[in-house]
Amino acid sequence: MGQERGKYDFYVGLALAISSSIFIGGSFILKKKGLLRLAKKGSMRAGQGGHAYLKEWLWWAGLLSMGAGEAANFAAYAFAPATLVTPLGALSVLVSAVLSSYFLNERLNLHGKLGCFLSIIGSTVMVIHAPQEEEVETIHEMAVKLKDPGFVVFATFVIIVSLILIFVVGPRHGQTNILVYITICSVIGALSVSCVKGLGIAIKEQFGGKPVLTHSLSWILLLSLIACVSTQINYLNKALDIFNTSLVTPIYYVFFTTSVLTCSAILFKEWYHMDNDDIIGTLSGFFTIIVGIFLLHAFKDINLTLATLPVFMRKEEKGFAANGSVHYERLDHNVENESCTESSDMHSSEMVSSRRNGNMITM
Repeated sequence: MGQERGKYDFYVGLALAISSSIFIGGSFILKKKGLLRLAKKGSMRAGQGGHAYLKEWLWWAGLLSMGAGEAANFAAYAFAPATLVTPLGALSVLVSAVLSSYFLNERLNLHGKLGCFLSIIGSTVMVIHAPQEEEVETIHEMAVKLKDPGFVVFATFVIIVSLILIFVVGPRHGQTNILVYITICSVIGALSVSCVKGLGIAIKEQFGGKPVLTHSLSWILLLSLIACVSTQINYLNKALDIFNTSLVTPIYYVFFTTSVLTCSAILFKEWYHMDNDDIIGTLSGFFTIIVGIFLLHAFKDINLTLATLPVFMRKEEKGFAANGSVHYERLDHNVENESCTESSDMHSSEMVSSRRNGNMITM
């Protein structure tokens, strides 16, 4: 019965995580459509300080879709392991990219299509190999997990590193090094996911009729979550404001997901019950998603499609052939120069010897 209940919770969490990605990915499209409609009407744009979007129903639909996605993502942590829920957040990027090519007339090049395909493959592999049994079922079990020496050391290390980055490294190198602010968001994000997981379990127990609101841990987790999310939003906005979004998004996904997987392994010990095949499968799926997200973002400004691929290849071949012919021409020219030099040297040496012989004969 317990095993069946675990599988049921796993599939509920999986469905919530996928629906969360769909809602969040679609919310960007709805908001963008609303802002474009306002631009056509001549209203002051949001980037210029305008607030006309508050009267646009498409923008509100996008906001509600974003809220529904975040709520579904929050609930997913109460049912499924963080090892599964967090990496599946990459699907929202995929959904947004695909929908923008249809509804916003934004071209999805060959790299983007390949990135979408790899993201789907990687997500599928992770779903197949992710742990299906959850270690923590009650808020009391969560309290025991939080007191584990391994997690205490990890949390202390994260807080110390974050403080050093915020007060020492950030003021000096934050404006020039993209990894500073992203690292702050990522390591703090690992703690925020743990807080979300604990609050999700508390809410699930509350609906089950248990008085978890009287438990001090519930309020500690809530305050910690507010502090962590506020820090994440602050430094992620700084990173997006300074550096290119096409670089920030994939790097942040990799760092954040790696931090969450590490925290999950230490706190919930979900990996301890996995076979070697499942561990390799989960990591392989994660790295496949990383490659897909990188292809989707890093090369989005390159106009390369299946139709233009033969032309691109011919240009490369022509460029290679041209470089090769220039190289051979230079080589032949050098050989000719060397041969001319050698012949002139031989001719001059013969003249010298003949002059010497003549002098000798004359003498």
